[in-house]
Amino acid sequence: MRLPSRLALAAAIAFTATACSTPAAPPARPGPATPASSTAASPGTTPPHPTTTRARITADTARALHANELGHIPILMYHRLTPHPTSVYERTPADFTAELTRLANEHYIPTTTAALTTRHLDLPPGTHPVVLTFDDGDPSIFTLTPHGDPAPGTAIRILLDTAATHPGFTPTASLYVNQHPYGEPDGGPALAWLHHHGFEIGNHTKTHTNLRTVTPAAADTAISDGDTLIRHAIPGYQPTTLALPYGAHPHQENLTLHGSTYTYTGALLVGAGPAPSPYSTRFTPQSIPRIRSQTTGKESQYGSTHWLDLLAQPGSHLYTSDGDPTTITYPRSETTLAPDLTSQALAY
Repeated sequence: MRLPSRLALAAAIAFTATACSTPAAPPARPGPATPASSTAASPGTTPPHPTTTRARITADTARALHANELGHIPILMYHRLTPHPTSVYERTPADFTAELTRLANEHYIPTTTAALTTRHLDLPPGTHPVVLTFDDGDPSIFTLTPHGDPAPGTAIRILLDTAATHPGFTPTASLYVNQHPYGEPDGGPALAWLHHHGFEIGNHTKTHTNLRTVTPAAADTAISDGDTLIRHAIPGYQPTTLALPYGAHPHQENLTLHGSTYTYTGALLVGAGPAPSPYSTRFTPQSIPRIRSQTTGKESQYGSTHWLDLLAQPGSHLYTSDGDPTTITYPRSETTLAPDLTSQALAY
């Protein structure tokens, strides 16, 4: 799944052009305010109602927060954890732990692809959404112990442990699986555990099919078979998003989201930069970019450390929540609000 350098370069140029158009850099971002409710939406559902009434956001408060709900959102892509990586798609457990700790310390809140594509982002004020995505169903990402708990050293165990020591850092992610997920013949126990603990299970096709190299009928079958695998493993569950193997669309591109047995709200690419806000006209549900988790090595300039460094800079156009799920708040310099959302907009 090598990242196409042309796609990576285009993403870098687009991000740089946007960031460089900022009229003036705002002051350093404050930490998040104490939320009345910090619970993120569950995969594919509407956000929970807060237990206390939250005041509507005002322009003055939004300005103080540097709120920008038309900003960039990092969607990080992982495949495998190993003590000795041999590929840019592998990370050590220590690297993964360090990246999660950085995200928590920089006020990121994990959410899911499903919540992103359905515009269900309900985050505390001053925080930023991040989507953690895991492809291929590797056992290093998730394995159950004989007692039915996430195995030590797996990515999901590390995520749960990080959340336990960083209050407000929601332990959720979107996991995209093929056949025999997490080393199980049908994936039933593993996928059921993940679903019941607030994780999204998404389709990655049953046999990791390059959808660009097969006929439209075969592409439909490949996606449908992956969808069926998940629904059989989790009775009553309906996958709503797809991670495209190799980032490749079918020749008949509408099959990405709509086929003979499936309807999806979004599809993920392989690279190579942050995603637009789902409230923006730049958001394209069938082609949502991701960032490969990477610190050093070949093409590391397109990896997560590079992008998180850029997004940490003033004027980076990072998505920053206003804490009010009924309002979409952004600086007047942002001009990409989707036309169907004008009644919810607050520009300052």
